[in-house]
Amino acid sequence: MLLGIDVGTTGVKAAVFDENGNMKGYGFREYDVIYSAPGYAEQDAEAVFAHTKTAIREAVREIGHKIAAISVSTQGDAVIPVDKNRSALSFAQLGMDYRGGKETEECKALFDERELFQKTGMRPHPMNSLIKIMWMSKHDPGLAERTHRFVTYADFILAKLGSDDFVIDYTMASRTMAFDIHTKAWSQEILQKLSLSARLFSTPVESGTVVGTIGKALSTELGIHEKTLLVAGGHDQPCAALGAGIVKENMALDSHGTAQVLSACFETPQTGETMFQSYYPCYFHVVKDMYFTFSLNHCGGILLQWYRDNLGLPEVTQAEKTGERAFEQIVKLAPKGPSPLLVLPHFNGSGTPTCDVNSKGAILGLTLSSTRHDIAKAIMESLVFELRGNMETMAKTGIDIADLRCVGGGARSPIDLQLKADITGLPVATLKTREAACLGAAIIAGYGAGVYGTIKEGANLTKTDTIYEPNMQLHSQYDEKYYLFTKLYSTLKEINPML
Repeated sequence: MLLGIDVGTTGVKAAVFDENGNMKGYGFREYDVIYSAPGYAEQDAEAVFAHTKTAIREAVREIGHKIAAISVSTQGDAVIPVDKNRSALSFAQLGMDYRGGKETEECKALFDERELFQKTGMRPHPMNSLIKIMWMSKHDPGLAERTHRFVTYADFILAKLGSDDFVIDYTMASRTMAFDIHTKAWSQEILQKLSLSARLFSTPVESGTVVGTIGKALSTELGIHEKTLLVAGGHDQPCAALGAGIVKENMALDSHGTAQVLSACFETPQTGETMFQSYYPCYFHVVKDMYFTFSLNHCGGILLQWYRDNLGLPEVTQAEKTGERAFEQIVKLAPKGPSPLLVLPHFNGSGTPTCDVNSKGAILGLTLSSTRHDIAKAIMESLVFELRGNMETMAKTGIDIADLRCVGGGARSPIDLQLKADITGLPVATLKTREAACLGAAIIAGYGAGVYGTIKEGANLTKTDTIYEPNMQLHSQYDEKYYLFTKLYSTLKEINPML
């Protein structure tokens, strides 16, 4: 049996799989994000580990003695200062913590941005782990002096579980903006310019590397055999991609939750001008000798939540009567064909490829005959238009997508899935195992334990479920509407900062 753990931003999942990919146990626990000031997003990392242990106990309740190996999928970019005893010295700064604006500008002044991107696959941004370390070193020097390591959740969770040393997998290391993706090592040049020592960072290893065992004391607490292997895992996006079978070029995963992420992999580093201008990262896949990127739109499912909370009271009321989710009611009542309205879904600024924090949302085409259902359908369409736009931008870099798979909350709705197929013109597939990140982590654990010859081989466990074929007549109609959508951002770009 193999245990895959997915440590997310607001909750942790633990799932046990047999070597054929069948889920045999599951645990889940939620936790909080602390917003103590504008731009701040923190978390009690020790509490996250406590919840992780609870989720593990729940998942392995009946089969803990059979667990051969454990690996972990984790949220990206968070930074936790820890001491030699592996205890957190302060709250974690999460990826969505944007307090490091000035440090970002310092990086832009110190480094040539394009050269930095070509070396690390990342460009300066407040979300990056290195920016957060710079902020901590500058604003809390006492904390920095007490810090033995600055770690991400990947090396933190493994250390707490009993890894032999502080280790970080290549996928997480290459998201920090301090890691050379060509030499697979911390960049001494970058760290020296920032007066940071490489000793403050964990040892980088490939995903699938065995880094220790669970240990006797913790094995008793968790109900797992003490010789269970700990295996270096990966960032949640490539782990989910592995769990969805995205292990070769021309495949992509649409992860549609609060945000919407489109991820793809490729065989050679892509650090050209289009990747740079589009804010697409280039970092390591969990699959050996493959690279990974993703688009990010901050407003995915959260935009339908905005609709529900502000315009969808009738659907909420009806859902309470029928026992359905309000979102199911909203989607069901939306017009069958294209909406007569257009929505620019930049309610929290734009995501890739423009990443414009000043962009704002808009609803266009309103008349006295417009209904809230027209607005709901236009919101749904706008999210897929953004997805299609990123697919077309990625194609300019040589990342052509022909096989699209979908996970997350957006994969629950057949109507929404069919809409994705109709607008993109591609078949859209769901997966039999919905917990793709947990499965991906379990596959990595299986490789570490010798169950699979390679991580890529383990991806053969993934199986598609339903495939939604595009309605080409509707696709033609949506082509016309998509053309208008592509004009919205540039048309409103000058107005939005004035509002």
